[in-house]
Amino acid sequence: MKKIILYSSVTVLAIFGLLTLFLSTSIILDLFGIREMKGNFVPFVVWANFISSILYLSSAYGFVKQEKWTAKVLGASAVILMVAYAGLFAHIKSGGLYEVKTVGAMAFRIGVTLMFTAVAFFTINRRRK
Repeated sequence: MKKIILYSSVTVLAIFGLLTLFLSTSIILDLFGIREMKGNFVPFVVWANFISSILYLSSAYGFVKQEKWTAKVLGASAVILMVAYAGLFAHIKSGGLYEVKTVGAMAFRIGVTLMFTAVAFFTINRRRK
C-alpha cells in the first residue's frame, strides 16, 4: 500500500510540476501565445508558480529517494504560494487587473501542495524516525 501511495505521489507530483513549469515559463517568456491566452495575469503569481514548479520536481525526486527534506521543500513551496496568494488579494484590493480564475487556481494549488506535504511527512519522515 505504501508503494502505491509513493509511486502515485511521484507520478502526480512530477506531472503537476512539469505542467506548472511549462505554463509559467510560457507566460514569462511569452511562448506559444500562452501569455495572450491567459489574459490579465499577475506577474508575481506566475513567478511564485515557476519557483514552485522547480520545488515540485525536486520533491518528486525526494519522494523516489525517500529523502526527509521532501516535506520541507513542499512546505516551502506552500509558504511561497500563500505569500503570493496574500499578495494577489492585495493586488485585487488595490484595483489591479487579474483573472477571476486565478483566485481559484491558487487556492487549488495551495491545497494540492499542502496535501503532498502531508503525504511526504507521513510516508517519509514518520517512517524514518
